[in-house]
Amino acid sequence: MFARVNTVAFQGVEAIPVEVQVHITSGLPAFILVGLPDKAVSESKERVKSALHSVGLSLPSKRITVNLAPADILKEGSHYDLAIALGLLVVMGAIDTQDIANFFILGELALDGALLAVAGVLPAAVYANDRGMGVICPLDNGPEALLAAGDLLVLAAYGVLHLMNHLSGKQQIARCSRKAIPARSRGQEISEIKGQEVAKRALEIVAAGGHNILLFGPPGCGKSMLASKLPSFLPDLTTEELLEVNIISSIASKGSGSKEIINTRPFRDPHHSCSAAAMIGGGRFIKPGEVTLAHNGVLFLDELPEFSRNVLESLRQPLENHKLSIARADYHIVYPARFQLVAAMNPCRCGYLGNSELQCNKAPLCATSYRNKLSGPLLDRIDLFAEMQLVDFSEMFAGKVTDSTEDIAARVQDAREIQQRRYSDVDIKVNSDASGTALQKACGLDKDCIVLLEKAFKLKKFSMRAYSKILRVARTIADLERSDKVNRFHLAEALNYRI
Repeated sequence: MFARVNTVAFQGVEAIPVEVQVHITSGLPAFILVGLPDKAVSESKERVKSALHSVGLSLPSKRITVNLAPADILKEGSHYDLAIALGLLVVMGAIDTQDIANFFILGELALDGALLAVAGVLPAAVYANDRGMGVICPLDNGPEALLAAGDLLVLAAYGVLHLMNHLSGKQQIARCSRKAIPARSRGQEISEIKGQEVAKRALEIVAAGGHNILLFGPPGCGKSMLASKLPSFLPDLTTEELLEVNIISSIASKGSGSKEIINTRPFRDPHHSCSAAAMIGGGRFIKPGEVTLAHNGVLFLDELPEFSRNVLESLRQPLENHKLSIARADYHIVYPARFQLVAAMNPCRCGYLGNSELQCNKAPLCATSYRNKLSGPLLDRIDLFAEMQLVDFSEMFAGKVTDSTEDIAARVQDAREIQQRRYSDVDIKVNSDASGTALQKACGLDKDCIVLLEKAFKLKKFSMRAYSKILRVARTIADLERSDKVNRFHLAEALNYRI
């Protein structure tokens, strides 16, 4: 007796097909699971036996062999339980193989036969939808699966018996409904943050053009508070970006409980003690890191020089290519990593450089050693540098009217729409992606701009990468002012953020 059941494994954020092959033959009673399973998959034998026994079924006293094909790919996770159980039910004659032939099956079994939520249902559903097939999954994962497509056939059951009754026609599983996407919240109103108008302007430029920024200033000046506001300026996730963000979340989740649909841009702020594997992904069983979890959102690195040199240098590739390649002896996985880097640092180790009353007795030498923790190539990949000072006491009670979060978000949205029209015929989303001919054409520099750039380059010895970043920032500033061309004033402001 033989049965085949469809399920998936995961490499990066991609689902790859796995066939669960179940064979029962005469011989000494045994339950053998092969196909390069990890510990969680190997333990599924006990979960499956207990779950089937709980619903009144016992495995035959024969030799049972379950193969997870292809056998040369490592199988990780607990989502193979349900596929193995249904394969056994087919060979035992409890269900018909045709009833599940057009489904990809994922789910973890509890010992009482209940189905527990698992990670990776959304990428599996996307893969199934592309092939005109459906998905069988736990009830808690049903709304997540429907993100792949509203008309996808999803059988979301709360237990093995529930699913068996549906397949045999004794009971009908209610069609799963997609969860309503909650309204977006912009959080704290930025107008309530006193002072720091230069830094606010820099963050508006960053949001409008998809740039990276480094905020530096003394402790307590508001670097972290302003950085946390950046997602509230950014445009809403597009349909494609919403799917990408939720696929990554699905892969990275531990599968426990009902997963909420993410409708806001990610904001990740790892502690400076994090390892390189935690930042870029990896580990014994490769998982996405912070740069991938921040895809289509913001990666905030507070106290930037306190991160280890190895972690910081690992950011070079994703900052430039918007993707991350992890190579191991058995794997070569590519993770998406299109994020905006917002970094913050103090001017020196004590944080009070330039303040004669508060700075330490090692100033200004402590500033040099502190800043030397950041390599030139890494700093060259940052578009804007914004210096912040402590807010004067009088500013807190000045009652000055400043732009609200909605005002800034509206200008950012307008600038993004201008960029979409400009780059509609090329593979560029925002100004920070523009390069070469597309960038030169978008800027249209006149003679005055070229003279200004020449003086700046002779003075500061900028690299060609810095040259491109200056032009990109200037183009974004022009877009915020709805200017067709970049003029001298736009370029001067961009140079000011670079210097």
